[in-house]
Parts: sequence; C-alpha cells; structure tokens
Amino acid sequence: MSIVVSLPGSALLDAYRSLPDAPTGVEFITWDMRSAPPRTEIDIVVPPYMDALSALGSLAGVRTRLVQSQSIGYDGVADALPPGVVYANAATVHETSTAELALALLLAAQRGIPDFVRAAERGEWAPARHTSLADRRVLLIGYGGVGKAIEARLAGFEVEITRVASRARDEDGVHVHGIDELPALLPQAEVVVLGTPLTDATRGLADDAFLSALPDDALVVNIARGQVLDTDAMLKHARSGRLRFALDVTDPEPLPAGHPLFALPNVLISPHVGGATTAMMPRMARLLRRQAERMLAGEPPLNVVLRT
Repeated sequence: MSIVVSLPGSALLDAYRSLPDAPTGVEFITWDMRSAPPRTEIDIVVPPYMDALSALGSLAGVRTRLVQSQSIGYDGVADALPPGVVYANAATVHETSTAELALALLLAAQRGIPDFVRAAERGEWAPARHTSLADRRVLLIGYGGVGKAIEARLAGFEVEITRVASRARDEDGVHVHGIDELPALLPQAEVVVLGTPLTDATRGLADDAFLSALPDDALVVNIARGQVLDTDAMLKHARSGRLRFALDVTDPEPLPAGHPLFALPNVLISPHVGGATTAMMPRMARLLRRQAERMLAGEPPLNVVLRT
C-alpha cells in the first residue's frame, strides 16, 4: 500500500526526510493550493501555514482522505471547506512555542522591558521598580494544550494560577472553573492570559464589562485570537492607563500602520508569531509522520476537528 501526500513547499519535506524511521510507501508532491491541483486524488493534503483559509477552496474536485492543517486554530475553516472533507489541526506542534511567547510577553510587560528598550534607544539610563511576576494571581482562560503548556512554564515563577475553561471540571488533580464563573474571578486577577479557541462563545469574551471587572494595573495577555479581546474596549482601558496589554494577536490583523494600539506605551505587540519558531517544522514533520503511519496501517487519523 502507498499513499500520496501534497506539501505546500520544500521546508516541511526536508524536515520529514530528516526524521529517523520515516515510513516507506509515501509519495510526496508539491502543491501550494494557489494553482490547479496536480492530481484529482491526494490522500493527505497539507495546506500552507500562512493564509491557509483562502486556499481551502482549491480542494473542490480533489478526492482526499485527510486535510492536515499546520495550525491549531480552525475558526472559519468549516465555511471554507468543500463537503466531504476530514480536517485535522496541528495539536502538538505549536503549544511549546506559543507558551514560550506568552511567558516572554508576560515577563516583558511585568518587568518594564519595553520602557527600558525605549530609554536605551534615547541613550538614557532609566532604572525603575516594576511589578514582579512572583506572587501574582494569574487567571488562565483556556485549558487546552496551549493553556497547559503555559501553566507548566509558570510553575517556577511562584504564582497563584486559576484555570478557566468552557465548563467546570477537575482534571489531573486541579480544579478548572467554568467560563460562567468569570464575573466572580476577574476582580481578583492581576494577570489574565487569554488562550481560548475562537468560537461563538469566546468571540468578544474580553469586552468592556470583562475589562472593567479587573483591578487597576492588571495585565491582559492575548495569545488566542484577536477577536477574543474587543479592540474598542481594550483601547478605552489602555488609553486611560488603567490596564496593560501584551498581544500576539489583534483585531484587525495584521494591525494596520498607524493604528492607535501601536502608540500606547502600556501595550506590547508581537505580530502573531506564537508558533513561528525553529520548533515548528520538526514537530510538524513528526505529526505528519504519525498521520502517514496511521493511514498506511488503516487506522483513523489524529487531531480530527471537522468533517464537512
């Protein structure tokens, strides 16, 4: 038995070929999904990492057994896919790098790193005492793979973590609060990390009422999706100086030149690079290898999140 796998470029193929014990019986073809499909039957299609949503319409007329995304999030994908498609996300690929960036943004904002960088650019020595991460009450909203990876990296920082997910439960020896409990939890939170998927329930979750419930000088870190955090409400609370924000995602995205968020000293922005590290391709190659092995063995794929 053999299978055909289409890849959007050479980087993932190079990473796959560097893996030990990669299965035989896999034929690779290149398809960026911007041109006509090279074949009408492709067992596994891997869309491009960037702008994948706009490329999914190219699957019409292609018989495929699995579309393997390179992203964890899949908001909007169901509407873009033709019928009859099995779609898997890239869980296990980006959690580590996204958690690293969440910690970097959190630490930089807490310890005033942007202020020090701006002072250095002016040639100034500007010592200041900033709020520690230690002893802070951290509200972690979203307790999937990314949320758990962030929690693991916070373990050494002597913080008090409160976990929130779509429903209340006890998991792995800790209590996870339901999202309906947020009104009671927000007034105690000194740091909020948004790591939820974008769904109808989480779109605009962090609105004016949410932000108003936070104590003065609280920090909101968003590594979820831009639309989880209401931009107008954020601007209101950032401009007043009452709250601080550290963002890897924004709404709109990309943030247009001259947007008022760029000018605010209490807003730290990275351009949606949570998963964009050297860890991505080796981990993506390992996931693709597992999917190929399972298909060759007649086993169901991993990480299936949609069937259209």
